[in-house]
Amino acid sequence: MSAGTGGAAGTPAVPASGATGAAGPGARSGEVLVSVRDLVKYYPIYGGILRRKVGDVKAVDGVSFEVRRGEVYGLVGESGCGKSTLGKTLIRLLEPTSGQASIGGEEIFAKKGNELRRLRRRMQIIFQDPVGSLNPRMPVSDIIGEGLIAQADKENRWGDRKVRDKRVEDYLEAVGLRRDYTRRYPHEFSGGQRQRIGIARALVLDPEFVVCDEPVSALDVSIQSQILNLLLDLRQAFGLTYLFIAHNLSVVQYLSDRVGVMYLGKLVEESDVAELYVRPRHPYTIALLSAVPEPDPRIRKKRLVLKGDVPSPAAPPPGCRFHTRCWLRERLGNPVECETREPLLLDIGAGHRVACHFADQVSDSLVSEVVGRQVGPGPAAGPASGAAAGPTASAAPATGPV
Repeated sequence: MSAGTGGAAGTPAVPASGATGAAGPGARSGEVLVSVRDLVKYYPIYGGILRRKVGDVKAVDGVSFEVRRGEVYGLVGESGCGKSTLGKTLIRLLEPTSGQASIGGEEIFAKKGNELRRLRRRMQIIFQDPVGSLNPRMPVSDIIGEGLIAQADKENRWGDRKVRDKRVEDYLEAVGLRRDYTRRYPHEFSGGQRQRIGIARALVLDPEFVVCDEPVSALDVSIQSQILNLLLDLRQAFGLTYLFIAHNLSVVQYLSDRVGVMYLGKLVEESDVAELYVRPRHPYTIALLSAVPEPDPRIRKKRLVLKGDVPSPAAPPPGCRFHTRCWLRERLGNPVECETREPLLLDIGAGHRVACHFADQVSDSLVSEVVGRQVGPGPAAGPASGAAAGPTASAAPATGPV
């Protein structure tokens, strides 16, 4: 079986080591695989004796973006900003409140019944928790093969136990695990091995698009590097497209081709990864980058500490949602536009989009001062120096799974 095609009993191409985060052919040509328009996901709030609806938690509030075929689109932001909710809503694990989304021109939210079941083969998810996402009462063969049973038909013959077991073993081998692990249970594996099982479960249906919901945040740093490099290898081998959700900006820098930054249910900045880490223009993005630890003693930065707590998504501030904590607004004398008018996500050049009324007031010298500037001899190793600056990038993938 060739990479990216789902033969019934074929062996998936085992990825070669040394894959890089370079954008695939589809990403370079600009071919859009996943398109999201004004996606909204609200959770109703009920109160009173009669349990009437009294409001909404606005987890995702009008987010629009595109993911090109073959690329890794990183999505970052602090806890509670709506990243995971967006990913789960996009692949229909949660039902949207409103909005539109498509994969390869095929509408996602309009599908029901058998049409939705068939569509699920094109998009899968890798969960954050490698322990909680695996059923402790099921062996690995049943955990990975459960999706094959749900998608079985006469053509793929996945209902046949021998065909199904063969495919499960093939994908275990593709993620670096032994074929004879199929009869073991989740408690017999380490955290890294469990996450590899979760990756195999996501890939066994041969999807085009995979949501990676913080897949390494629960792992040790040394194991994170192995899983990240495995994801890059699998991307090259199977022609995958990722929506990579994470907190760690260094991980996102290492893995992603483009990055979107979320704050309180809104997308506030989007750009190619090199552009974003060199020329961030939203004050929230700059504050996030200023908080990244810098191991090089020659790099000096001025840490921006945001004041106050994140507002409640049940009652977001009017105007710009970041204005209650915005350091740039304070420097500009608290202009009234930040409180009264919601900023649009506008292109400022080369596909770099920013939702800030005063993005043009952010200078390169200010970014250099806050994000990191070199004060000693030698090449800088700050956020602008490329993917290798990430703490996980320097660790080569281990020969054996952990």
